[in-house]
Amino acid sequence: MANGWSLVIGLIIIVVASVLAWVFSPKGENQTLFRSTLILSFVSCYLMWAIVFMAQWHPLITPKRSNIRPERVPQ
Repeated sequence: MANGWSLVIGLIIIVVASVLAWVFSPKGENQTLFRSTLILSFVSCYLMWAIVFMAQWHPLITPKRSNIRPERVPQ
């Protein structure tokens, strides 16, 4: 079962990947573009994953029972 440490571990992995992309990016004319693309891609993927993870972990809407007829649901 996933817990809150998944977010922290994922963040650490993204920071390490971003530092590696910064250090080992090929030198040359497009170095800044290459670095920015890699780091922004890593961060965007992490944010999307973290938002979906949190939405599933703490849903805003509670699930309804599917085995109750609508006319029998108390108001």
